[in-house]
Amino acid sequence: MGRRQNDPEATHYSTPVLFWVGLVSCALVYALLSVVLKPNAPELGSVALVEQSGEKGESDGECCRGIENLELWGAAVKWGSEFKFNSSEECCQACKAMCTGTDGPCLCDSWVFCGKKEACGSKFGECWLKKQKDTLSPQRQETGEKVSWTSGIIFGRGEGIVGLETQYGTLHIKLFPDCAPHSVAYILELLELRHCAGCQFYRAESRGESWDSEGNHIKDAPFGPPFALVQGTLEAQGATFKKFPTEVCPTLRRGSVAWIGSGPEFFISLANHEEWKKEYTVFASVLPEDMYIAEKITQLPTTPDVWNNINVSVLEKPVPLMLRRIKTSHGDLTRNGK
Repeated sequence: MGRRQNDPEATHYSTPVLFWVGLVSCALVYALLSVVLKPNAPELGSVALVEQSGEKGESDGECCRGIENLELWGAAVKWGSEFKFNSSEECCQACKAMCTGTDGPCLCDSWVFCGKKEACGSKFGECWLKKQKDTLSPQRQETGEKVSWTSGIIFGRGEGIVGLETQYGTLHIKLFPDCAPHSVAYILELLELRHCAGCQFYRAESRGESWDSEGNHIKDAPFGPPFALVQGTLEAQGATFKKFPTEVCPTLRRGSVAWIGSGPEFFISLANHEEWKKEYTVFASVLPEDMYIAEKITQLPTTPDVWNNINVSVLEKPVPLMLRRIKTSHGDLTRNGK
C-alpha cells in the first residue's frame, strides 16, 4: 500500500535516504576535484620505481631510528643496567645529546636498546650508550631474529662522510644513519668491499630553465624534462644485494641522495623537488661545495630515450664511481689512504 509523501512514517524513512544520496554525491564531486586539481608531479621514469610503503610522518631531519635484531658492541659510556627508557627513540636521543659539539668526536656514537618485553626480561628498557673505534665500521656483536636488541649509530659534525669518486671529481656525501639506518648499513658494507665494480652514473639531466642555481623552482616553468638529477646504481658486482624497507622520505632538496624504490638504483637531486611529494628514501646529502661535480656530469653528451612514457637523457658513456672512506682531521676532509 502506497504512502503519501506527507505521511509521517514516509518522511521518517525518506530523510536518511536523502542524507546518504547527498553524502555520496559530495564524495563523487570531491574525488573528481582531487583528480583535476592534483599537481602533475613527474615520475623519474625508471625512476618510475616508487614504492609507497614506509613511514613518512617524521619531519625533515628530525628522526632517530635504529636497526632491530642487531646488537652493536663497543666501549660503554652509559651502562644500560642503570640507564633505561621506554623506547628506542628515547635511547637514540640520549646518545645524540652527547654528540652536539662543533669540535672533536662525539662522546657517544652508537646506542643499543632492549625493547622486546618478553625476550628482554629484566633487561627490558636498557639503553647502552657506546663509543666505536671506527664509526664507519661499527662492531657487531650479534644479529638475527633471535637478537632482542635494536641498535643505531650517530655521526657527529664532520663525521659519516664518504666519497663517491668519479673521473670528474669526488662527491663527498654526508650519511644519515638516524633517518635511514638500513640504507647507511648497506653503504658501509660497500665500503668494506673496497671496490664497487658496476657502480656508475648512467643518466644525467640539468636544471634546464626550470630551476635556478640554488635549486629553487622558477615560477611558471615546467617541472621537466629535464628533471635536474644524476641517476645511477650502487650495486657492486659479486655482491648480493638485498632490498631494504623504505625509510624516512623527507622533501628532496638540492644535493639529496635518494634511492629509487628499494635500491640499488639511486639519484642525486640538483634541485628542490617539492613536487615529488616525499616519495623517496633520502639516505645522504652531497656537501654543497661538491655540487659543481654533479652539474659537470649533466653537461656530458647524452642520448634521448623514453622510459615508462617519460623522456629522459641517458649518458653516452656511463660514469664509473668508487666509494671511498673519508677521514676528518681538525675539521678538514682528508682521504684515508687505507
